[in-house]
Amino acid sequence: MARADKARVLDVGCGVNKLPGSIGIDSNPRTRADVLCDLDRVPYPFRDDSFDRVQAVHVIEHVASVIATVEELHRLTVAGGTIYIVTPHYTDFSSFCDPTHRWHLNSFSFRYFGPDDAGYGYYSTARLREKKVRVRLLAFWRYLGFEALVNAFPRTT
Repeated sequence: MARADKARVLDVGCGVNKLPGSIGIDSNPRTRADVLCDLDRVPYPFRDDSFDRVQAVHVIEHVASVIATVEELHRLTVAGGTIYIVTPHYTDFSSFCDPTHRWHLNSFSFRYFGPDDAGYGYYSTARLREKKVRVRLLAFWRYLGFEALVNAFPRTT
């Protein structure tokens, strides 16, 4: 994945907490972005296969099209690279309390990009290999042990 030199990392929607050493992009000029661009308009201003790792932490729930954004992240990531996405689970109150959230997603929402495309291969040709999914539940459910239980078992169809 990483070349002999340092791995290139893109922090999509970096906000004010840009990942150190990464190239940050955001649409908001009041952020620490290195590049300002509309995250709803693809392509982003980078060549294909430009990054070893692309991360979008609390971004995917804000974009106009989840499919177009994941396809763009896929385009920017080298073969064998990593795309790291974090989003609130739809059962978490934070998914609904932010008026800028357009999508309410869960641990199965990205199966459309998996090898079996969840039976809907016509939505996108981008294919990702899921390495790990971790669900973080509200404190009450964590306290009762449900979070550990959910994350202990492999996900099945």
